[in-house]
Amino acid sequence: MTAVTRTLAEFAAELSYEDLPQEVRERTKLLILDVIGITIRARHDAESTPSLIAAMDRLGQTYGDCSVLGDPGGYAPTAAAMVNGTLAHSLDFDDTHAEGSIHSSAPIVPAALAAAEMTGASGKDLIAACVVGYEVQIRLSLALDPSAHYDRGYHPTATCGVFGAAAAAGKLLGLDADGLESAFGIALSQAAGSMQFLADGAWTKRSHVGQAAENGLQCAVLAAEGFQGPAEAFEGKWGFLHAYAPDADHAKATAGLGDTWQTLKLAVKPYPSCRYSHAALDGLIRLKDENAIAADDIEAVEIGLPETGWKIIGNPEDAKHNPESVVDGQFSMAFCAAVALREGGMVWDDYAKHLKDEQTLGLCRRVHTRVDARAEAMFPENMSGSVRIQTKSGDYEAFIDCPKGEPDNFMSEAEFRDKFQGLAGPYLGPEQGGKLIDSLLSLEDANRVESVLALGKPGG
Repeated sequence: MTAVTRTLAEFAAELSYEDLPQEVRERTKLLILDVIGITIRARHDAESTPSLIAAMDRLGQTYGDCSVLGDPGGYAPTAAAMVNGTLAHSLDFDDTHAEGSIHSSAPIVPAALAAAEMTGASGKDLIAACVVGYEVQIRLSLALDPSAHYDRGYHPTATCGVFGAAAAAGKLLGLDADGLESAFGIALSQAAGSMQFLADGAWTKRSHVGQAAENGLQCAVLAAEGFQGPAEAFEGKWGFLHAYAPDADHAKATAGLGDTWQTLKLAVKPYPSCRYSHAALDGLIRLKDENAIAADDIEAVEIGLPETGWKIIGNPEDAKHNPESVVDGQFSMAFCAAVALREGGMVWDDYAKHLKDEQTLGLCRRVHTRVDARAEAMFPENMSGSVRIQTKSGDYEAFIDCPKGEPDNFMSEAEFRDKFQGLAGPYLGPEQGGKLIDSLLSLEDANRVESVLALGKPGG
């Protein structure tokens, strides 16, 4: 039996910033930049935010020294991790790992930021901790087989995310391998996240990612204070890889550890919707631009997806044709396609504009999805998609094997800057937003992370 827990704990404890390849360091800074921009916008615009902040206040958690991005106040460490984690996932605009079928920065970066503020950590410390968190979370999802995990009703971003958050926070708290192994054992009892939100567009997809960040931080602190968690949290008889999937492949959790960097396989989103929709959106936008297709001329649209993606954003068709909330829209391929065909793109503000728009909804109901054999064959390495637009003057087709933002088709630094300013600029202003961007892109030069986070506060 592979000693998964001990191997991951030793890797996390021993890894330093100096051990990281330069490409991993640079990529991690871009991932942190990306999720911070999303978090700042969600602090102000996500419809679930007021109740989230009110709950933290009622619980007495809005008094402390840790930062919530885009918020002028101070929070308790666990509350900062919870709120930032929830906000980071509230727009569904955060990074993804295709093969692992997960989001990584949303549960991991918020736990690391809170731990960094608790300990006075440097930018280099934060970068190394986030990489540790990414590698642990992604590898656990790969080992589980995310499709089988989804079929059991679990959301792997959260269930695997609590371990990544514990690893990142534990790294910043200075835990050795024994301490991290104990933190993983404590986190085993906190691994949760149900896909039931898909039934009615509830907000729990957001909150259980925040809870993964919060719980991961708390588990690391408990371990740091000597609280004992069970050994073999991953491979044990009642461990994570036995209890949460029917036929996990333990070897995938440690294969190539320290040589193959799963961090470099994380993708970022140009559109604020489920990642499974992005290849098709790329194709639709390209066809619209190249052929000057007017939305009024479209008779029907057919979109092909890998089966796992189709189950999430294509089925059941009636529900996808009638989205009522932002969450519904984010997980409706038909709605996102209709928006893209009307707008020539898709940004966060399009949800407010189009969810009740009868022309958009009429076009949405002319969009049909299916499982595409070619996309399925390329999955899970790629979230590919096919599109066919039938118009009054002719039909147009495209297949997108690698959507924009994937590692082999990554966004440029300029595109990251534009995305950040589009999200955070309205609340920070372009000058402060630019300073925050520059500070995050030179994060390795920061002696204390808290000095960088101060620029994420209004008027900072």
